[in-house]
Amino acid sequence: MKELRNDLEQVLQQKQILFKEPLARHTTFRVGGPAELLLTPSAKQLPEVMRILNKHRCPVTVIGNGSNLLVGDKGIRGAVIEIGSCMSDISVDGACITAQAGAMLARVAMQAYQSGLSGMEFAAGIPGSVGGAMVMNAGAYGGEMKDIVVSVDVLDQDGRVVRLAGEEMDFSYRHSCITEQGYLALSAVFHLQKAEPQAIWDRMEELKERRVSKQPLEYPSAGSTFKRPEGFFAGKLIMDAGLAGFTIGGAQVSPKHCGFVINRGGASPSDVLAVIRHVQKTVKEQFGVDLEPEVKLLGEFAADVQTGE
Repeated sequence: MKELRNDLEQVLQQKQILFKEPLARHTTFRVGGPAELLLTPSAKQLPEVMRILNKHRCPVTVIGNGSNLLVGDKGIRGAVIEIGSCMSDISVDGACITAQAGAMLARVAMQAYQSGLSGMEFAAGIPGSVGGAMVMNAGAYGGEMKDIVVSVDVLDQDGRVVRLAGEEMDFSYRHSCITEQGYLALSAVFHLQKAEPQAIWDRMEELKERRVSKQPLEYPSAGSTFKRPEGFFAGKLIMDAGLAGFTIGGAQVSPKHCGFVINRGGASPSDVLAVIRHVQKTVKEQFGVDLEPEVKLLGEFAADVQTGE
């Protein structure tokens, strides 16, 4: 680890290298054990950082805003690379917006509004980054990334920057080619349409009101906890199973929207996982439907995760 640190310090500033950093500070669930090593490189630094980590055979986990993650109680071994504020530039050229992977979707949507560009209104309330949105084809209210992405620059496993056209991203429901190909998203180009700023703002406000009235935004969560099963709605299945308000420790199925598992305060990662597992088991038993988590599980969880039975 000392040699690894020395090599990293040739590329990164000390403030970009953190040891035993609690990942609860870096996820919207506000839970999670420590990263053995947390790095926050810029786009320029990233290829060399990856080369160093590969040289030392250090396991690598990449995160963005942590808005779709549940990190285990015991944290993550190896290096966690956080694509964040050091990679968050946004630029506008005509009807196109280019945003680095660490830029927040809400900020990109606001830039689109200010530039009189429509098409990103649906993304204004998604609490994630551009990079995360590319990984999972983020979407809401009938819109998704595949509708507006022209191209994505990625870093491949050989350390080369590759530009993929939108159709090469293999976008589908909560999926893209990034994870299976081992790519790391660097930036994306969005093609939007000129529109009256007031109309764009009105649409953003309409969607905001819908979110505030229907989603438990007052509590930490990772958004929708489960993917939409074909032919069903996860939230309705969970509600019909009588699980609204089901609680283990500080984690709860939100009574306001059963598709959300929330941290009501003091939840541990294992509390959240136990609620997820209990919901899956109950819905399967009652309706024969398998609920697949939309939330990505990372790291090691406590060995004594309970299911609430």
